[in-house]
Amino acid sequence: MVQIKKINMAEEGLNRFFGPLEARIMDILWTSGDLSIKEVQVILSQESSISVNAVMTVMNRLMDKGHLTKAVVGGGRNRVSKFSPIQSKEQFLMEQTKALTQSLVQEYGGLVVNHMVDALDDVDPELIKRLETKLIEMKNGKLP
Repeated sequence: MVQIKKINMAEEGLNRFFGPLEARIMDILWTSGDLSIKEVQVILSQESSISVNAVMTVMNRLMDKGHLTKAVVGGGRNRVSKFSPIQSKEQFLMEQTKALTQSLVQEYGGLVVNHMVDALDDVDPELIKRLETKLIEMKNGKLP
């Protein structure tokens, strides 16, 4: 699991876990699959002007942080590096939210649980049913 060191609570979505350009690049790769730096730059430049060097720096940083992997394809003049996410967007979000939740519960215990219970007013009813089932299983000793 790749642990995010800083979470920006003032932001939304992927920008909580990444800088704005990092988040946009990750989203492009999650949507489009394996891409070269130039291919990502072309997509980004449709939104605003950005240099290949800026994209290369950020993609290499994402690789160093363990979010991307690089594979060299082709040979000779056709040789190109393709980048792809280490995990799916869903896996990433699941791991990060689980780590955050566990950390908050360990540090703040009942206070966090109380806030989560209060937040249930705005939650999908299906999620409430899953929570009820889990609580019943815990009560009956079927879960650790």
